[in-house]
Amino acid sequence: MDINNLISIIKKKILANIICENLKVEDKSFLHKNHVGNSNNKFHIKLSIKSKELKKMNKIESNKKIYKILNEEINKSIHSLQILID
Repeated sequence: MDINNLISIIKKKILANIICENLKVEDKSFLHKNHVGNSNNKFHIKLSIKSKELKKMNKIESNKKIYKILNEEINKSIHSLQILID
């Protein structure tokens, strides 16, 4: 999958399932290009989400919700997912 398509899918899914004031999705794969096990088909994604809905949950609950929403992408195209909630 192309990184731009992946970012678009992630944004669409997050915004459809979580009330967000702001959402930023970044490709951080370049930081890991020389790491053992790195693959060109799997990406390192950083999510920065400003959401009152997620802020009300504890960190484990909010991360579980995001992982459930992005389950298909995590299994196919995401190697690492960094989540920052504000």
